Amino acid sequence: MRKYFLVAASMLSVLAVNAQKDELKAATKALKKGDAASAIQALNPIAEVAKSADDKTKANFYALYGQASLQLAQTGEGDYDPAIESYEAIIAMNATKYIEEANQALKTISNDLVNAAVEAQQTSDYALAADKLDLAYRLSPKDTIYLYYAAGSAVNAKDYNKALDIYIRLKEMNYDGSEKRFAAINIESSELEYFDEATRDLYVKAGTHKDPKDEVTPSKRSEVVKNIALIYQQEGRNEEALAAYEDAIAQNPDDVALILNKANLYYTMGQPEKFKSLMEEASAMDPTNPDLQYNIGVIAMEQNNMEEARAAFYRALEIDPTYINATLNLSTTYINEGNSLVDQMNELAMSSKSSDLDKYDALKKQKEEFFMEGAKVLEASLENLPGNQELLNQLKNIYGALGDNANFKRILGMLQQ
Repeated sequence: MRKYFLVAASMLSVLAVNAQKDELKAATKALKKGDAASAIQALNPIAEVAKSADDKTKANFYALYGQASLQLAQTGEGDYDPAIESYEAIIAMNATKYIEEANQALKTISNDLVNAAVEAQQTSDYALAADKLDLAYRLSPKDTIYLYYAAGSAVNAKDYNKALDIYIRLKEMNYDGSEKRFAAINIESSELEYFDEATRDLYVKAGTHKDPKDEVTPSKRSEVVKNIALIYQQEGRNEEALAAYEDAIAQNPDDVALILNKANLYYTMGQPEKFKSLMEEASAMDPTNPDLQYNIGVIAMEQNNMEEARAAFYRALEIDPTYINATLNLSTTYINEGNSLVDQMNELAMSSKSSDLDKYDALKKQKEEFFMEGAKVLEASLENLPGNQELLNQLKNIYGALGDNANFKRILGMLQQ
């Protein structure tokens, strides 16, 4: 009886091996005919058995399954996962006969994924683009740029957890992202054009281009760490965001943008003094940046420090005389200071004492002087920006508050032109 069972088991094993061979042959024939679906249909029933067979059979199965799956994916009838798993299995088992095919197939899949990601971005499907770029990087780890773009797509998809995970991976691998570019001027068009090095050199030798130069694009390290901090900030994880900024600034002490972002974080955390200190530090690093001066002025204004606010707004306008918001806020500092006298004036207006009425008249005159200073700022700015509606509207309101009908009508006429 025991021998009977052993013989039966042996016969079943032979039948299984023969079945595998038959199905593998059927799949091979189907692929030669370009019928990937039939190849998969032939291979599916023997999948589990083939995966535990001898290395030759196993490798043959993975090669056929990978080829069929890739063809289906490329025609939109399937996805790339089965093909990726098959080719990675071939590489893992070091199946020499199919290694070159597997590596080439994975490179093809990576390129296909990048192209699909570009299409997804064009239709604003950023989540899909992020997934495909992340997978493309996994298949081609030397192309770290795919991972960088995957993070950007995740941000656009508002999947901040995924974006954060990718940016942290980029930081840990010390991703630089700088690129060497090869340029030359097109003699006919006088425009600077970029090529790979060999093509650029060939064109220069041919005489169609001149003045070859090599460029290195800026490193993206500080941007990666900055984005980590921004995502922490977006998620309300302020302490982690501050730590990320500290890390980024330590690596890039001359990066004004990092100082500004850290300053803005302190501002959102309700710490205006630290914001102001960092803004002044940034201002010293980049003294010709009008935005820095403007932001310093805004914070001083919010703290009711009008003299300091005015000084900052004037500095911004010295750098850029057409800076509308700096002009409007500068004018507003005078209006606010004039309006701050109203409560005192109202109290004095209720008094019958002649001395109080004299004080009232003095405050009223002072208020009008503040308003006139605010108007002068706007009038001066109109010389650089004639017809600007924001300036004219604020100026109209000031003259209306002063009861200056002549100037009110003049500005109203300019608004109606």
